[in-house]
Amino acid sequence: MDFKIDPRILISPQTQPAIDHKQRDLQSLRESSREFETLFVMEMFKAMRKSVPTGGLFEENMSTEIYREMLDMETARAATSGSGLGIAEAMYNQMAPLIENKK
Repeated sequence: MDFKIDPRILISPQTQPAIDHKQRDLQSLRESSREFETLFVMEMFKAMRKSVPTGGLFEENMSTEIYREMLDMETARAATSGSGLGIAEAMYNQMAPLIENKK
């Protein structure tokens, strides 16, 4: 098999837009701080759930535990969407100057 590459589909480095590394790093920092806040809230929900005594109408098994963890994760995502609790914003504000001042 002889595959030929059409030179018109190749993009040269000069035609690609310049990527601002600081902006990309700041965006990555914002996403990471939001993910951290979500995981923190999920762990908080998990600790709160352990403090509640078990028992009730239905017996508990592995699938119940899995669905509860999935519910906690989605609840944590919903709680931290938008402005959230402020943990992610505080982390971003504290670490953003380190990226902005980087050479």
